[in-house]
Amino acid sequence: MTTTTARAPLPIPLPLIIAAGCFIALVTFGTRSTAGLFMLPMTADLGWSREGYAMALAVQNLVWGITQPFAGGFADKFGTGRTLAIGAVIYAIGLLLAAFSPTVELFIVTGGVLMGIGIGTASFGVVMAAFGRAVPPEKRSFVFGIATAASSMGQFVFAPLGQAFISNFGWQMALVYLALIILMVVPLSASLRGRTNSAPGDADMPFMQALAKALGHNSYRLLIIGFFVCGFHLAFITVHFPAFLIQCGLTPEASSWALGLIGLFNVAGSLLAGWLGDRLPKQILLAVIYFLRAIGTAAFLLLPITEVSAYIYAATLGLLWLATVPLTAGLVSLFFGPRYMGMLYGVAFLSHQIGSFFGVWLGGLAFDMTGSYDLVWYLGILIGLFSAAIHLPIRENKAPAFIAAAT
Repeated sequence: MTTTTARAPLPIPLPLIIAAGCFIALVTFGTRSTAGLFMLPMTADLGWSREGYAMALAVQNLVWGITQPFAGGFADKFGTGRTLAIGAVIYAIGLLLAAFSPTVELFIVTGGVLMGIGIGTASFGVVMAAFGRAVPPEKRSFVFGIATAASSMGQFVFAPLGQAFISNFGWQMALVYLALIILMVVPLSASLRGRTNSAPGDADMPFMQALAKALGHNSYRLLIIGFFVCGFHLAFITVHFPAFLIQCGLTPEASSWALGLIGLFNVAGSLLAGWLGDRLPKQILLAVIYFLRAIGTAAFLLLPITEVSAYIYAATLGLLWLATVPLTAGLVSLFFGPRYMGMLYGVAFLSHQIGSFFGVWLGGLAFDMTGSYDLVWYLGILIGLFSAAIHLPIRENKAPAFIAAAT
């Protein structure tokens, strides 16, 4: 009688893990960033209001945020590769069904709930958890910056690509093609397989206990509040900026390139933020980013809006766009260690997505009520200044409850 011995899976080289994770982040975030390009053709063809379309996207952002902590916890316990593959399939199904949703109510289910679950389960938040497990602590902020830069490159690639799909094949087939592209994540997810174990010196505790102790840490609470503002800014711009620029007299192609420039310049912004995050206090860098966003937006609105000014603003905003992510993820990893990274970054990201819900929805509501986006633009400036202020008291230290007791 013979017996077989199970072999441990071969270790995956770190460069391959980073490359696969970055490509997944590029595809999933890039596809999501095309949402604003579909607003005008879909509302024109189907007779929807902008608020109706915006509500579906707002629900998508909220569901994405609600899903993220559970997806992160699932990845921490059962593996990131499995989580990403499941999320990609749900994401693709949501896109396919959204292409054939004739009513706003059905679109809220397909483009809102289903896509929100898929994005939350196949997002760069789960990729960050894999990187947090595989990368040494002293290099995490920079590698988080690389993943964020890849996400931004996805926006640069997919904004003009999505517009080309819409112009040449119509918005319905454009959604179908994007769904097929998302399925590329499934085979790539195998490179990120594995789950996170406690590191030496980290406390080990049940997940819900870890969550309760994390929420008792003041610096984490401030970080969560600030991330709400980031979500408000990003979602409002992603969904409403193309329509705003068209209202100002720009062409759809110019508006898509402006959206793409945000992604291109954020490649540099994310890498720089990740590099600086390993060398300077992360909370100070976050305060500077939010402050500069507010000042840059005020300058853009006060000056005449032309194609050149839109591109300059897009490039400036791009440098600050997702630069918050490697710094926020770096602080979460520093506070609590890699063991709970997926879940606790997911909780912070839930706050981000609640902000996204209000940014998308209020944009559509304000336009339908006033014919203008001015109210939401100025609200974004005010809360940007608020977020800059509340990051200053954050302390860059490990949370005491997550330090293992000496034996």
